[in-house]
Amino acid sequence: MAKVTNAFDTYSATADREDLSNIIYNISPMQTPFMSSIGKRNIKNVVFDWQTEVLPTPSASGQLEGFELSRSTATATSRVSNVAMISSRDATVTGSQDASDPAGKRSEMAHQLAIMAKALKRDMEEALCKNGDKTTGDASTARVTGGFESWITTNESRGTGGSSTGGGAAPTDGTQRDLTEDLLKDVLQQMFASGAEPNMAICGPHNKQVISGFTGRTQARQFVDANTVEASVSIYSSDFGELKIVPSNRSRERTLLLVDPEFAKVSYLRDFQTVDIATIGDAETKMIVCEYGLEVSNEAAHGVVADLNVS
Repeated sequence: MAKVTNAFDTYSATADREDLSNIIYNISPMQTPFMSSIGKRNIKNVVFDWQTEVLPTPSASGQLEGFELSRSTATATSRVSNVAMISSRDATVTGSQDASDPAGKRSEMAHQLAIMAKALKRDMEEALCKNGDKTTGDASTARVTGGFESWITTNESRGTGGSSTGGGAAPTDGTQRDLTEDLLKDVLQQMFASGAEPNMAICGPHNKQVISGFTGRTQARQFVDANTVEASVSIYSSDFGELKIVPSNRSRERTLLLVDPEFAKVSYLRDFQTVDIATIGDAETKMIVCEYGLEVSNEAAHGVVADLNVS
């Protein structure tokens, strides 16, 4: 179809106003399931401690009639410690940009700080749930808190060559293998024997799909209605209780974390703070900083299925 003769079109126009949406779209993963589910407490030192204890070994033996008491040895607590680390993010905005009218934002600095706050929470999630090696640091070495994986020794399944000494020391990775239902059930049985009651399993996206394919279901795919096929597992019902299966982009794909949130805390020496940085020239800088560490209140309350294939 021919164009109307001498019709003025957008290709020739020079004064059309731009159309810029007031919505800013961001799909970067922002979930922090581990940090969001565990507890929180305040601490007063960069090195912080807590105590654990165990009951005496059970005994089914009885006592003689008129028995003479044999005094039992007192059960001492064990003192455990971790280190608080510092994480920060910052934003700098020029005076000109601050005076401008950006689309979708009331303030450029406020928008940048909101982004940095989310980025800082993701940084913290990675530090808390991964295998970070506890590092006390010095004047030239940053402190690092021992991550979740670096504490678990009691309830674990590891590949060939994999090992963990616990206490905040990073585990040695072993030969990777496929996640199977038998591996998960084995660690859950260990946990039951230890008195643990996990209610959450955190895994990467690949192994979330592996769990959804476990043959423990009557069938791998179930029709919910004529237009919906349910092929995922969000709750795993084991012989020892139910586990909420939570996918995460921040934990290591090679490790399935079995967590009882009651026995883990984020310990804050300094909670989230916004700090004004001295102005240099025609630009403003603000920093968000947090000083925190992980308390694994009792490592036997948790478990790991480690050294898993990631694809």
